[in-house]
Amino acid sequence: MDHIVTAMLIMTTVTVPAIAQTQNGSLGELTVVAKLDIGRYMGTWYEVARLPNSFQTKCAGDVTATYTLRADGAIDVVNKCRLADGTMSEAIGRAKQADEDGPNTKLKVRFAPAWLSLLPFVWGDYWVIDLAPDYSSAVIGEPRRKYLWVLSRTPQIDETRFNNILAGVKKQGYDLTNLIRTVQSGK
Repeated sequence: MDHIVTAMLIMTTVTVPAIAQTQNGSLGELTVVAKLDIGRYMGTWYEVARLPNSFQTKCAGDVTATYTLRADGAIDVVNKCRLADGTMSEAIGRAKQADEDGPNTKLKVRFAPAWLSLLPFVWGDYWVIDLAPDYSSAVIGEPRRKYLWVLSRTPQIDETRFNNILAGVKKQGYDLTNLIRTVQSGK
């Protein structure tokens, strides 16, 4: 089954100062958005761009992630994308706050079967590192800076806003050389 990673989050004006690289060349801590209004964050997000990853290689475009808050506080995740042959692929997952005492902008997500959920390696980091004040765009990343998704509430994003997002992501230590712009047909 194709696994499309949940990815998409948030830029905000309320972030902790970014630490790019230390003097010895290692990456500093990835800065996340201070707090997330979970209710406002729920709904459908369109992928605007991403770093290449193995679980989305078959996605030709029309990538979305839909989040639904559960009664137990977890989040149902449905990722979809259009394949080259025009069919849609879907991956269903679950997200939860990474640490009860930590910020609610650091989540863990899994697409493995529920019976494997006790195994820590099936959970991936999903950190909201940027979020527009009006929740119109978000950036999702993770501490190793291997994965990145730029999300929007609409299939297209204003180029000025997009360029500002990329500038912020670079300050966080991301290499955007291979960034993929997602084709969204608007359907």
